[in-house]
Amino acid sequence: MSTAREHYLKREKRYLALQSKQSRSADRISNLRLSVALAGLAITAFVYYKTSNPYLGAGLLLATLAGFIYLVRAHGRIRRTKGYSDTLVKINQTSLKRMVGEWKDFADSGKEFMDENHPYAADLDIFGQGSLFQWINTTITFSGRKELAQRLTGPPRSPAEIREVQAAVTELAARLTWRQRYLAEAMASGGASLNPDDLLAWAGSQNPFYRKAWVKPLFRVLPALTIILLIVYFSPLKLSFFWPLAGLVIQGVILTISGKPRSKVLNTVYRYESSIRAYYEMLKRFENASFSSGLLVNMKKSLRNKQNLAAFRQIDRLAKIVDAISNRNNAMFAVINILTLWDYQCMIALEEWKQKSGRFLGSWLKALGEMEALSSLAVIRHENPTWVVPQIVKGKPGLSARGMGHPLLTKQRVYNDMEVGHPAGVLLITGSNMSGKSTLLRTAGINLVLAYAGAPVCAEVFACSIMQVYTCMRVSDNLEKNISSFYAELLRIKQIVQASKEPGQFFFLLDEIFKGTNSADRHVGAKVVVQQFSKQGALGMVSTHDLDLGVLEKESGGKIKNFHFSETYRNGEIHFDYKLRRGLSNTRNALYLIKMAGIEVED
Repeated sequence: MSTAREHYLKREKRYLALQSKQSRSADRISNLRLSVALAGLAITAFVYYKTSNPYLGAGLLLATLAGFIYLVRAHGRIRRTKGYSDTLVKINQTSLKRMVGEWKDFADSGKEFMDENHPYAADLDIFGQGSLFQWINTTITFSGRKELAQRLTGPPRSPAEIREVQAAVTELAARLTWRQRYLAEAMASGGASLNPDDLLAWAGSQNPFYRKAWVKPLFRVLPALTIILLIVYFSPLKLSFFWPLAGLVIQGVILTISGKPRSKVLNTVYRYESSIRAYYEMLKRFENASFSSGLLVNMKKSLRNKQNLAAFRQIDRLAKIVDAISNRNNAMFAVINILTLWDYQCMIALEEWKQKSGRFLGSWLKALGEMEALSSLAVIRHENPTWVVPQIVKGKPGLSARGMGHPLLTKQRVYNDMEVGHPAGVLLITGSNMSGKSTLLRTAGINLVLAYAGAPVCAEVFACSIMQVYTCMRVSDNLEKNISSFYAELLRIKQIVQASKEPGQFFFLLDEIFKGTNSADRHVGAKVVVQQFSKQGALGMVSTHDLDLGVLEKESGGKIKNFHFSETYRNGEIHFDYKLRRGLSNTRNALYLIKMAGIEVED
């Protein structure tokens, strides 16, 4: 069976070859276009010089022009298809980088979604440099990025909803070609990532004037009448110039009425020209595909209106109106606008479109974003086929994992087994410095995030109940708010304590809590917090250097269990295996590390 890397390599090679072929075709057509123009003009001049026949000369000139225009369009088509091939080459090269661990160079880290007050996002590296978002994100549209961020940070869905997502992700994982082409449609347009809020606000608004029954006939008949008067004036028939002039003056005055608000609307819609074209292509690929998983089938059904008209056809109509608006950039537009009342024609067409389809635009963009987010999760499944689809269980709360590793540690990953639940709802993790305590906590947390998002997790076996995750791991001073690290940690613990009193199960991860105070206070504070959470039936993990907290296992009657990491020393070097073991740690390495740093320590 071919691996994901082999798939990407084959596709990269295929599209590179196609890219090269299209470049050669484009060059040939470009040269042919120039040859046709020069040869056509030369032949036309020669024939006219020899025959002095204007009709023959004009015919040859028109034939040359027709041939030139045909080649211009052919060249444009080749350039567009080459651009599409360029995009697919880039997609596969990006995928290969991700598979060899070079994804930390990807431009989109989702840093704008970072929120220090979120229950776990900062501690579990959900956003920012080296984050989960940066690793899996293949979204391009504004809606897609927002949807993926929400799936990684929102409250867990119900088990049934998560299973629906799992089925959709599994189906999409097997459809590499379709996913890459769907992504390419978004990438092919430079404006797909534009925030659509202004477009959605316009689509949800109303302008009653352009919907009045008499407006459309009036603004169609009036320019037609003016044009007819101009034609008659230039014809052999005698007609005073007053009449066509009067028509032009009237239409010029009409254009000055509400000109600024009208231009604002037209400019707003035109700003989304490339986005609308991307939406059209993405919706078309979405609606023309066949799916089997329930979630994808229902998403596809939601794209049709009551008349069963496909969303992409409705968007295509909007795209054509926007193409008409683009004529406003024409150097002769002022004349065209006065002659045809072009702005009014566009406004009437926009209002008609809005009346029929405007209210659906938001749901269409949401569906596109959901598909992008699901496709991002499908990347995990495709590139890591040995990872397990987690079992989301009802009833008894807990987390059970075998062979669980950190998904972002692609080169130095270590796997551990873990059981958090009845009777031991709290695991106390001890160990020396750099032994792997914090990484273990993050491993459990980030795999829960993936599980609740509907993605595979980095484990051989993984089962969990629905739990809201809370963490207290990376806490630092905030000089702007005049908050010390200890007080910041207290605020974080307070947030978790308040959450523990709310309905529903929660899972906490505490890393060296109260490290900003003296050892006696740290011991008492940590002991009180862990005991309180345990008595409430909360589940979680606590890492600590305080070995005296080990007595909690006996005092809690086994509701709190001790685990540890250890290290070995060989040839003057320290070695960690990062394997989780039962019981308290019996090793210390602080003095050894101090010596390794070059600081003299008396024996």
